[in-house]
Order: sequence, then structure tokens, then C-alpha cells
Amino acid sequence: MSFRLRVLRLVRRIPRGRVATYGQLAALAGHPGAARACGRVLRTTHDEPELPWQRVINSQGRVSTGGDAQRPLLQRTLLEAEGVVFSRSGRCALKRFRWEPQEDELCFLDDEEDEEDEDDLA
Repeated sequence: MSFRLRVLRLVRRIPRGRVATYGQLAALAGHPGAARACGRVLRTTHDEPELPWQRVINSQGRVSTGGDAQRPLLQRTLLEAEGVVFSRSGRCALKRFRWEPQEDELCFLDDEEDEEDEDDLA
């Protein structure tokens, strides 16, 4: 399974009101240190209505600043609507809001084939 598909599958599983960092997703997808590559995957797919891209933030607990100028405000607004709280300095408490999947929640990453592999995501 491609890195791209693994990242997208992980993002779809981040629960409402939780966040994950780019680096965390890269590591869970089997490529520790590939946080920027994870960001590139999300930049090319942010218009997918079913993908909760807003739940992926940087390692400091801040919303993403890349891309168009409206995205950071949109991302923060969407996260706040889910119950994620930001400090005055624009950080969320990762200890409180970070998604920490259990081992059994990640078994889908071992699936080599399924319906998604037929999509344009791979």
C-alpha cells in the first residue's frame, strides 16, 4: 500500500474533537521523519469532502499555515466546532487533544487490497 493511501486512511480515522500531527501520521504510515511528505499528500486532497484534513496540525499544536491565506482560519474554525480548544497564542494542548490510536485501530494498514485501492487515491 502506498504512503499516500496509508496517510489518507489514517486521516479518515482521526475522531472528531481529536488531532494528529504530520509527523505522527508519517510515523504511523511507516515513514518516521516524513512529516513534510504527509503535508504534501494533504495539500493535494484537501478538497475531498469526506477527508477531515483539518484534524492534522503541526508538532507545536498549531494549525497549518501553508497553502492559501484562508485555510488556517478555516482549519481552526472547523476544529473549534469539534470542541478543540486553542490558547491565545494559537496552540491546542496536544496532551489533551492528540489522537492516540490503539494497536488494533491500525490493523487496516496491513490490508493490501480493498475498495479504496480502486479509487484515484493510490
